[in-house]
Amino acid sequence: MKTEILKEKYVRYNLTKDDVFKHQHYIIITRSGIEKIMALENILINYEVIKCEKDFCVVKAEAYKGEAIIQTFGSALKGDFKSGTTNSWYVMEMAEKRAMSRAVLKLTGFYELGVFGEDEAEDFKKSNN
Repeated sequence: MKTEILKEKYVRYNLTKDDVFKHQHYIIITRSGIEKIMALENILINYEVIKCEKDFCVVKAEAYKGEAIIQTFGSALKGDFKSGTTNSWYVMEMAEKRAMSRAVLKLTGFYELGVFGEDEAEDFKKSNN
């Protein structure tokens, strides 16, 4: 049943092999896939900075799809993989991308199917191997 629903969503959102990949126990949608879904569903997102420091940031996303509204958060902590969630110096942008991914996937029912956004965690990035 879950596989059938996922296939329907892939077709509905015109997702390709470049937009989706399997990572260990999860299905991951890339940034391009998130953008396709967001555009096709006409999802609008307002962001609010909750906390922004040199190495840490939290962003709240309030997302709208028709009458549906959700709120979710994205955060980023600069550091290595043992002490942080990103090794990038642009923590605000990472927090925003994570909030966007979560909002889009929640509004479109992907989250309940165990699908995550590539930007949500450094270890969700597609391997070049």
